[in-house]
Amino acid sequence: MPEPATIGPDEYASFSRDTLYSLLVAELAGQRNRFDIALNNYVRQANATQDAGVAERGFRIAEYLGAEQAALDTAMIWASNAPGNLEAQRAAAVQLARAGRYEESLEFMEKVLQGQGDTHFDFLALSAAQTGPETRAGLLQSFDQLLARHPGNPQLTFGKAVLLQQDERIEEALALLEEQSTDQQQIPSTLLQARLLQILDRGDEAVPLLEKSLRRHPEDKRLRLTFARLLVEQERLDDAMGEFATLVQQYPGDDDLRFSMALVCLEAQAWREAIVYLEELIERGSHVDAAQFNLGRAWRELGEPEQALAAFAQVSPGNEYLPAQLLQAELLFSLGRNQEASHMLTRAREQQPDYAIQLYLIEIEALSGQQRTDQAWKLTEQALEEFPDDLTLLYTRAMVAEKRGDLKQLERDLRFIIEREPDNAMALNALGYTLADRTERYSEALELIEQAFALNPDDAAILDSLGWVNYRLGNLEEAEAQLRQAHQRFPDHEVAAHLGEVLWAAGKRREARAIWAQALKEQPDSPILRETLQRLTGSEKP
Repeated sequence: MPEPATIGPDEYASFSRDTLYSLLVAELAGQRNRFDIALNNYVRQANATQDAGVAERGFRIAEYLGAEQAALDTAMIWASNAPGNLEAQRAAAVQLARAGRYEESLEFMEKVLQGQGDTHFDFLALSAAQTGPETRAGLLQSFDQLLARHPGNPQLTFGKAVLLQQDERIEEALALLEEQSTDQQQIPSTLLQARLLQILDRGDEAVPLLEKSLRRHPEDKRLRLTFARLLVEQERLDDAMGEFATLVQQYPGDDDLRFSMALVCLEAQAWREAIVYLEELIERGSHVDAAQFNLGRAWRELGEPEQALAAFAQVSPGNEYLPAQLLQAELLFSLGRNQEASHMLTRAREQQPDYAIQLYLIEIEALSGQQRTDQAWKLTEQALEEFPDDLTLLYTRAMVAEKRGDLKQLERDLRFIIEREPDNAMALNALGYTLADRTERYSEALELIEQAFALNPDDAAILDSLGWVNYRLGNLEEAEAQLRQAHQRFPDHEVAAHLGEVLWAAGKRREARAIWAQALKEQPDSPILRETLQRLTGSEKP
């Protein structure tokens, strides 16, 4: 952490003995890290002497300590007594903006403009973001007055555009920036214009804007990074890889860029290229757990399970720990090394008891996915003996009970959860869907699903349940509308099976077959699709 004692004015005026003594005490206090004493003395002497040098020194210390009032007071003294010093005028403007005194701040900003200095109008606008609409409107009016006196000033234009953005007037902010000549547009304005285009879903228009700016400023890190990220959003992954590669070459010590490059390579399925960058990160001791986790993913995709397992095993407790355990378990189960997977997860629960519940859930889910329902049931019971009050485990037991055909146990567990958490939309939906799908208690099912829908109307799974129970009740039109909406939001195989069945019942059989065919392409082993097809068409092919 830099010491403010290293920053000082060029010269001081002649002072009285008392002032000199006070300033000497302040300097000695600063050298002993007693910045509170140093600040107090400098602020007192700045007020007493009105000396620009003393005020600047006090301002530097106040800024270092985050002492806002002292920073404002000393900045104002500094600016008043050094009217030709643009840095002093800028400091006063920024401190006034922080204090919400925007009109006064703009007066000092104009002094900087007249002196041909750089300003901080973006900070001025951003500082107003959390204020009320009246303050923002007044500040915008002040910007307009300044622009009338300094037409086309790029710094003023940028500051006003930032303020318009904060006021959610995106179109106006963009129009203001677009009035500028791109040849004269400063980099912050270009970046803001690109961001506004993305907000308006016009990211494709931002690409040529950034390309042109990069030709003028090829070494600018912000521009190239923004451009690279935009290319990722545009799914131009090969181009994005090229830009990130350039950034890594320009800034070889920046491991955040190296990690971003690795992630783009993974997204582009350039597995071996990703491995190179991930191994570099591990060697450099940077982003190690994330690098090991993604290294395991890359080796798995390349069909190298042993190397993948070795990488996953190196992930320490943290954000990537549970995903690594999950992929490690899935890989072992897929290789038929079931006992090894169970031993690995048991050992992990012993070594990391804080993750025990999640590790139980990983193993239960893996066993259920392999149709090893009895083992999943036993493990769930074991977990609940250890954690009897955990509602997630109770919900998991309900789902395993459904696979076993034990609907009474499912209902007991789900109703217990709902009693404890009446607003648990997931439990309400699960019980309602099961009653609609596996019983004839349709009215009761509808009530439960409608409660879930009221709590979470954007959940496609709940919308699917709502459509399905309406189908069971004979409300074909309502069911079709709801299932179409669910399928549009989340076109998975189960929703496709339901929608197809409703369309089939409504006589729209060609469309039903088309929906089933598309779903089977994406999930050819779907049991619900095949059961639906066999039951309705007499064949497992649409």
